[in-house]
Amino acid sequence: MKTPLKLLIEYFGYDAFRPMQEEIIYHILSGNDTIVLMPTGGGKSLCYQIPALAKNGLSLVISPLIALMKDQVQALNANGISAAFLNSSLSWNDETEVLHELAKGSLKLLYVSPEKLFSEGFVGNLKKWNLSLIAIDEAHCISSWGHHFRPEYKSLGRLKDLFPKVPLIALTATADKAVRSEIGSLLKMKAPKMFLGSFDRPNLSLNVLPGQKKWEQMLKMLERYPGQNGIIYFNSRKATEDIANKLQSIGRKVSAYHAGLESVERDRIQEDFIQGKISIICATVAFGMGIDKSDIRFVIHYNMPANIEGFYQEIGRAGRDGLPAETLLFYSYRDVMTQMHFIEQIDNPDYKKIQISKLDRMKEYAESQVCRRKILMTYFSEFPEEDCGNCDVCQNPPEYFDGTTFAQMAISAVVRAKEKIGPGTLNDVLRGVYSPQVKERGLDQIKTFGAGRQLNKFIWTLYIQQLIQLGLLEMDYKDAYSLKITPLSKEVLFENGQVKLVTADTIKQRQEKKVEIKKQIPKTLDREEDEALFIELKALRNEIAEKVRKPAYVIFSNQSLVDMAMIKPTSMDEFLTVHGVGEFKASKYGEPFMNRVQEFLQSQ
Repeated sequence: MKTPLKLLIEYFGYDAFRPMQEEIIYHILSGNDTIVLMPTGGGKSLCYQIPALAKNGLSLVISPLIALMKDQVQALNANGISAAFLNSSLSWNDETEVLHELAKGSLKLLYVSPEKLFSEGFVGNLKKWNLSLIAIDEAHCISSWGHHFRPEYKSLGRLKDLFPKVPLIALTATADKAVRSEIGSLLKMKAPKMFLGSFDRPNLSLNVLPGQKKWEQMLKMLERYPGQNGIIYFNSRKATEDIANKLQSIGRKVSAYHAGLESVERDRIQEDFIQGKISIICATVAFGMGIDKSDIRFVIHYNMPANIEGFYQEIGRAGRDGLPAETLLFYSYRDVMTQMHFIEQIDNPDYKKIQISKLDRMKEYAESQVCRRKILMTYFSEFPEEDCGNCDVCQNPPEYFDGTTFAQMAISAVVRAKEKIGPGTLNDVLRGVYSPQVKERGLDQIKTFGAGRQLNKFIWTLYIQQLIQLGLLEMDYKDAYSLKITPLSKEVLFENGQVKLVTADTIKQRQEKKVEIKKQIPKTLDREEDEALFIELKALRNEIAEKVRKPAYVIFSNQSLVDMAMIKPTSMDEFLTVHGVGEFKASKYGEPFMNRVQEFLQSQ
């Protein structure tokens, strides 16, 4: 049997494993059940793909989405590995062909959905196909406390009863302690060992801005990425279409994507994005799980997600090639109210309590004045000592001032409104604005009406948010999101308590900070000739991808092209030293790339 390292080099072109991969692989090859938690882009797939190549028989991979299966199988086939999938997207002829290959025993990996797995007769056939390994991807879907719970995953607990001697591996990129503790028991695993990888993605910059003037702020960011790939997430289908239309009107290649579209249309849009025919997707959370596009340069959340797990998984789709990528979250209490409205529809009181707690943690991230990466990593039980230096808080540390007077104004207005006032109406009262809500309730008659008219709406929004964050005001979600006073606010009003607020200038600096455009050329390519060759190789890759109708990254990743530009291989031995180039890819694509390198060198 070939060693895992030899298989890694031969099929995937890597000369070393990432942290923990080798240990996980040997644990699986010893016949043990295994739980793997690694961030998006951390190399989870190799943890079962290498054992599948090393073991005799068929390895079964259970995956929740057609797109995920298609991407994985396409990439495996491109590396010379016999793999296929069975799902509803296949024609009868295509499915028959896959079943024929299974009957012959010529496939190493088979991807199926949970629905297909337990369809009539499938498990019976599975027992005939010499099953050697079962891998369950996106395993957090099995837990009702997870952020993408799928009821059909509950049936997967039967697998251990049906195949008690077959090692089971569960993999996910996002699971908190509650979910982790359930995965093993729900799948009936036998003493599974849990491998927890680092959730640090240092190439991702993390930024949060107040949810005001979103369009203008978003355009500033998009200007830094002309023609480059990105995803913008929304909470509503209508918003995806509205913003997509506005971006199209200014010349961007954009499509909207949401669950309300016909499945054929969603598949077309997704394929166009993967192939590079469109560069930006405006989407609901229906988009992205299983998308293995390595060169996404930015992810924007137009609205705040309901939990950190979903948020982390979505931003993790950026920068999977290891190059710098940017994330931006717009935050407002309107988004909190929207998410609370959804949570209030939940019947199960325990589940509702968990979701409220998850939303609170998401708010903490958005409102934080400390390193945001620390908040993300501690959520997943990883505790970094140093600040990251690559988030908006680290790059623009907050400046504070004595905001006691402004706090007293706001708290007093809430008291005089008999604690029946929301943040927006409080803002109007403090600025002396005769809005319909103010006039209807007679709030223009209270003593604090107009007491803070020297500040504009933007600044008062920031200060009111901070008062809530500091516990000086509390939002009552069950009372139409009204603000209530707290014991701390009484100290400020009646006991000379002092309040420090972050200056509005701190927030403005974050908004106005000019970020250097991050080029696709990585910093390692210092020489101009390397950059020029990288661009030529990238163009060649795109030509080949278009010709064979495959995503460009399936041919070679950006990292492979970077290595090619530096090594400048002109022989097969040299070409096999390129990062991510195995024997199959070298024999299939090596010649045109070596010819392009040779032509480039002759032109210098």
